[in-house]
Amino acid sequence: MFVRTVDYHTAGEPFRIVLDGVPPIPGDSVAERRAIAIGSGGSATSPRSSALDDVRQLLSREPRGHAGMYGGFLVAPDDDEAHLGVLFWHKDGYSTACGHGTIALGAWAVDSGLVPAPADGVARVRIDVPSGRVTALVHRTGGRTTGVTFRNVPSRVTALKLPVETSRGTVEVAVAHSGACYASVPAAALGLAVEPAQLPELTAVGREIRAALADAEAVAHPTDARLSGVYGVVLYDELPTADGGLNQRNVTVFADGQIDRSPCGSGTSARLAVLAAEGRLAPGEPLRHESIIGTVFTGRFLAGGDPYGEGVVTEVGGTAHRTGEHGFVLEPGDELGAGFLL
Repeated sequence: MFVRTVDYHTAGEPFRIVLDGVPPIPGDSVAERRAIAIGSGGSATSPRSSALDDVRQLLSREPRGHAGMYGGFLVAPDDDEAHLGVLFWHKDGYSTACGHGTIALGAWAVDSGLVPAPADGVARVRIDVPSGRVTALVHRTGGRTTGVTFRNVPSRVTALKLPVETSRGTVEVAVAHSGACYASVPAAALGLAVEPAQLPELTAVGREIRAALADAEAVAHPTDARLSGVYGVVLYDELPTADGGLNQRNVTVFADGQIDRSPCGSGTSARLAVLAAEGRLAPGEPLRHESIIGTVFTGRFLAGGDPYGEGVVTEVGGTAHRTGEHGFVLEPGDELGAGFLL
C-alpha cells in the first residue's frame, strides 16, 4: 500500500489531506459517500471494516499517525458549482463537518493552484462536505495566503438550558447543530477550568455529557437524521473582553474522547448560534475564541436568520500552515498492519 498526503495544521490541529492511494468511493453525493464509508451496520465512530477504512486507520494510528490525527479523503463534489468534496475522518471514524479542516483545505486549494487566486485579495473555495456546501474565503497578500475564513452551513439551536446529570452534578447545556451537533457548557459549572493541567478531567466529563445526551430529543437534527447525535462537547471559560468583544476559551471533546487542539471551527459556529440565541452577540460582532493551547479563531454571524428556525450563517477565521508532504507505505509482512492506538 502506498498513500500520498499533504499535511497542514490549523491553529495547532492537524489535517492530513489524502491525495493518492485511496480505493474508489461510490456514491452520488458526499453525504452518500460518507454513509457508504461507514458501512451498513456501522456507526460514525465504529465503521465497518473495508479497504477504505484500512487507509483511514493507517493514517490515523501509530506509527504513521497518532490518536489526535485528523484528515480528509478528497472526493468529487456534488455538482460543478463546488471545487471539491471531502470525507472528514479521525481515529474513530467519519465526521459530518470540520471547520479547521475546511480552513486547511481552502489554503491547500489555493496554494496548490487547484483554485486560481489573486496575489492580493480573496479567493472563494467552495467545498462539499457531508453536512452541505461550505465556502473557504482565502485571504491573500503579496502572493501569500495570510488567513482563511470559512462560511458554514446554517447553525441552529435546539436547546439552551438542557439539564444533564454528570458525576460532577447536574449542569445545564446548550445544544446547537452547525454541520455537526455540539453541546456546550461552562467549565466552571463542573468545577473545572479550561487548562492543560485539567485536560484528563475535562475529557472525562466531556465523554460523560456526550453519552448522557445520546437519546435526547435536542440532538436529533431537524431535517437530516444523518446529522443527528452529539459529535462534540464544548467546555468553555469566560475571559475578559477583548477590544470590547466577547472573549472565551474552550476545549472541545469530540468523537470518542478526542481533543481539538484548535478552538474548533464548527464548534465555534455552534457557540455563535448559542450566543445569538441568548442575546449576547449581535450580527457582525466578533467572538474571540481561544483554544486550550492559546491559538485563536475569530467568529461572527451574519445578519438574517433565526437561531430557532433556519439558523444563523456564521463565519470563522483562522490560519493554516503546511507541515509536510508524505508517502506512506505498508510493507508486506509488517506485523503491525494498519497500526495501533495508545
